[in-house]
Amino acid sequence: MTGILTFENVSKTFPAAGRGPAVTALDGVDLSVERGSIVGVIGYSGAGKSTLVRLINGLEKPTAGTVTALGADIGRASEGELRALRGRIGMIFQQFNLFASRTVRGNVAYPLRVAGWKKADIAARVTELLDFVGIGDKADRYPRSLSGGQKQRLGIARAIATNPELLLADEATSALDPQTTAEVLSLLREINRTLGITIVVITHQISVVHELCDQVIVMEGGRVVDSGDTYRVFAHPRAALTERFVRAVTQGVPTGDTRDALLSGGGALLSVDVNEFTSEDVDAIFEKHGIRRSVVFGGVTDIRGRQLGTLTYRVHAEADAVTAVVAELSERTAVQRLAAEAAA
Repeated sequence: MTGILTFENVSKTFPAAGRGPAVTALDGVDLSVERGSIVGVIGYSGAGKSTLVRLINGLEKPTAGTVTALGADIGRASEGELRALRGRIGMIFQQFNLFASRTVRGNVAYPLRVAGWKKADIAARVTELLDFVGIGDKADRYPRSLSGGQKQRLGIARAIATNPELLLADEATSALDPQTTAEVLSLLREINRTLGITIVVITHQISVVHELCDQVIVMEGGRVVDSGDTYRVFAHPRAALTERFVRAVTQGVPTGDTRDALLSGGGALLSVDVNEFTSEDVDAIFEKHGIRRSVVFGGVTDIRGRQLGTLTYRVHAEADAVTAVVAELSERTAVQRLAAEAAA
């Protein structure tokens, strides 16, 4: 494995507390994060995401396996080496973790002073960062007077103050409303694009992954159950958990009462999978066969500029024409002709 961050067969077990059993938080985890990428680590509570973060920044050391971050072996690094490493890793928190007694300017200046920057350089850097994240006019206010989105922008400015190479965003949008979440994700994309900072996003929100991440790592019970290019993972999930996440942002084939209601409307119902290669072909094939149709269910989701989804069409045509269009569509994508379920 190569990358700015790698886990090689990593396990982390916490000793028993009282009479309870030992807890294995991570179990044989392998992953690699390439420099300059945005990677999403997604899973439900208890998946091991928080332990993963603590291993990356050296707050915990692995029980087995090797964690390498920015060229340093976390398990073998001294406390001094870990302190130096943390200066190259920025951290964005769910609950912001701001200094209530310091102004917006003071919050961003703090890590720069700790890093030994000169006073004049600190002042210039703080102004630059606050303008970059869009809160330059709030420099002399205190965190308590900021909105949630402004607090997270401040947290981001502080996290990138010392020019880190790696940025960890731990549930950074889960406390924000949808509009503010979209703004924060846009800011993170800009940071990655203009500053070249590698970003690892820890989240339980699949919408964050499909809007932001180049790669995704799906975790369950301390193990990696799926990983790879975000579009591939969405289009061809390899784990039941991935399928559940994907269903949250894409609509599939109608089932149950919805299917029965659609079937009662007449015509044939065809559910067609749409992907980046077939989105234009589907309509062209219907037109070629002169078939009237309308979309009655489903939707298409944009995943990092590529389309993915399922559309269900009501088709009005002779049986032979429907059979012909199904055959031609099936050469390019998955097609299902819907029918009522047989009585039990």
